[in-house]
Amino acid sequence: MTVAEPIPPADDEGYLIDPADWSEQLAVAFALQENIELTDAHWDAIRFMREFYQEHQVIPDVRFVTRHLAGKLGGSRNLIFELFPYGYVKQACRIAGMRRPRGWSTG
Repeated sequence: MTVAEPIPPADDEGYLIDPADWSEQLAVAFALQENIELTDAHWDAIRFMREFYQEHQVIPDVRFVTRHLAGKLGGSRNLIFELFPYGYVKQACRIAGMRRPRGWSTG
């Protein structure tokens, strides 16, 4: 995201108001704010979340993302939390441009 690009409208916690305003450049900027350097595994999770949202118009539950990552990358069932250590909602959803999920209090 360049300095000249405006940041789309977000709520008080920094989640986008409209997920359609998301871009990969914005994801990089949000990740930097969280001190996360996005790897291929991060991008795989983020792109899955975006595709799921486009198809279903709901934010994917962490279980779906966990299953996707386990099937594609193998490894730990906790990979999503290794990638986003401060939680699925706080980091993964925000970086992927999702609205803050209602009723989800933890990652």
